[in-house]
Amino acid sequence: MKKSIRERLQLGPILCDGAIGTLLDLYEYPELPHEIQNIKNPDIIERIHHEYIDAGSEIIKTNTFSANRIRLSQFHLEEQIKEINLKGVEIACKVAKEKNVYVAASIGPTGMMLEPIGKLKKEIARNCFKEQIEILVSQKVDLLMFETFVSVSELDEAIFAAKELGVDIPIVAQKAFAEDASILSGNFPIEVFEHLLSLGVDVVGANCTVGPQRMYSIIKNVYKDGIILSAQPSAGIPTLLNGRSIYHATPEYLSQYAKELVESGVTLIGACCGSTPKHIKEMKKAIDDIIVSKIKIIEKEKPKQEKIVLQTNSKKSNFANKIGKKFITTVELDIPRGLDMNSVISGAKFLHNIGIDAVNITDGARARLRMNAVALSYKIQSEVGIETITHQTARDRNLIGIQSELLGAELLGIKNILCITGDPTQIGDYPQSQSVFDTDSIGLIRALRSMNEGYDLSGNTLGTKTNFLICAAANPTSQNFEYEVERVAKKIEYGAEVIFTQPIYEIKAIEKFVESTRQFKIPIIIGILPLQSYKHADFLHNEIPGMKISESIRNKIKQSSIPSQTGIEISKEIIKEIKNIVDGIYIMPPFKKYYIVEQLLEAIE
Repeated sequence: MKKSIRERLQLGPILCDGAIGTLLDLYEYPELPHEIQNIKNPDIIERIHHEYIDAGSEIIKTNTFSANRIRLSQFHLEEQIKEINLKGVEIACKVAKEKNVYVAASIGPTGMMLEPIGKLKKEIARNCFKEQIEILVSQKVDLLMFETFVSVSELDEAIFAAKELGVDIPIVAQKAFAEDASILSGNFPIEVFEHLLSLGVDVVGANCTVGPQRMYSIIKNVYKDGIILSAQPSAGIPTLLNGRSIYHATPEYLSQYAKELVESGVTLIGACCGSTPKHIKEMKKAIDDIIVSKIKIIEKEKPKQEKIVLQTNSKKSNFANKIGKKFITTVELDIPRGLDMNSVISGAKFLHNIGIDAVNITDGARARLRMNAVALSYKIQSEVGIETITHQTARDRNLIGIQSELLGAELLGIKNILCITGDPTQIGDYPQSQSVFDTDSIGLIRALRSMNEGYDLSGNTLGTKTNFLICAAANPTSQNFEYEVERVAKKIEYGAEVIFTQPIYEIKAIEKFVESTRQFKIPIIIGILPLQSYKHADFLHNEIPGMKISESIRNKIKQSSIPSQTGIEISKEIIKEIKNIVDGIYIMPPFKKYYIVEQLLEAIE
């Protein structure tokens, strides 16, 4: 009779299995999700379990890694969640009983990002994990194995879900670390493991993403008495061949590091993506070569865990320092197509000469192809000397691209960033292009604040702190005003330092917004867009999302003998009325008519 898994973990190294998905692809069962094979082809899953056990595995994982409701819904399989998970456990338990080995219930992340970076609420993620865990532990599994979690916050939710269900079997919590030697050899892994242990899990470790050498970098300085560690590296870094990931680490190479990992304190050892029973067989040989009863953890000189003091990379922008000390004026420049930016430079020079504090540079507004906002901002600041408010959208870049762009902005001295979710590509120049939307404007704000604290969104140190002014957008005339105020509150909670609004034409709307956000004590800069004609006003009101122009104002423009001048006078009256209750104005002169700005400035005097 086999010992309980907790007893077994105390006796020394235990070998887990390798990848299931890799073998399904190899055996020509590439359909996704791989978990569907539990139902369609249970024999192949059973065969894979047998092969890993024959290679030396004492623990086999259920084929349920992606079988949570959120991931299954991507394949319209969410209604089969119970069937897929139960069948996965049934197959593994049947084989394990025959071979007298242990079964780990495999649970992976949702595949979505949690708020505030993504849109998935923590409560929904936790309930998603609860549902899957409840199904899995209803069967005779020996342990829960959370694996390949990139986000520590999401891993927390999975652990909380298990704890709330009162799960009384061991929990293995494994994070996937980035392929970055400087991060892996630093204190970050130690901090993660200590955090996970504080939540009451039995085993902490790492799996996937990195190969055996990088995995060794994670583990080698982590071991402490009383801690049970796990390590399940991938078989190196893959290359793509005909759409399939091909891994290159040999069984012998993986086994070499398996031995070193065990000597560094790892108890639960296995392998992840790209591994096969051949890899596990060689790892078994390497572990058996160590005299288990006399395993001595090789003591290595651990780096001193000195507290990292991050220095700020640069000063706040001059624009940021002006806020609260004067009535701010910014103007949006009209960005043409192509490469000729002479009109933009000329406009910036004119605005700089009349004393405008900064110019706004849009980022592919209305999903139109325009020059990169950071590059153009740098050109304007360098050639003209006026600061920019550089817009950044979440539409076109994933989280890697977004953060890369922001680091580049810091390097170039672009300090003022206005965070925008962005218009969908369907309305723009390339409607067939895919919108990315890895995150939204709130996620962008969180990324900027994280960088200002010296870290990227994964918690990896940048070495120094950035010093961005974090600007957010708001629409005071939104049809759902309460929701808009809630969004403003969230933006402020996650780091927004100043609010820029959509163009507004009603004093009461501005007063209502100012009053509703007064509790947040955040500077507000009101959008001003002078109307040029009745047709212009009618278009903005009826065809531009978020724009609202009353019938009385539209009629006033319609009845005017000089509509453009009437539009300017309306804007001037708004500025006069609000200049004592807001912190500035954001002017959007239509059709490159920058001379209008000079007339509007008269209203401030």
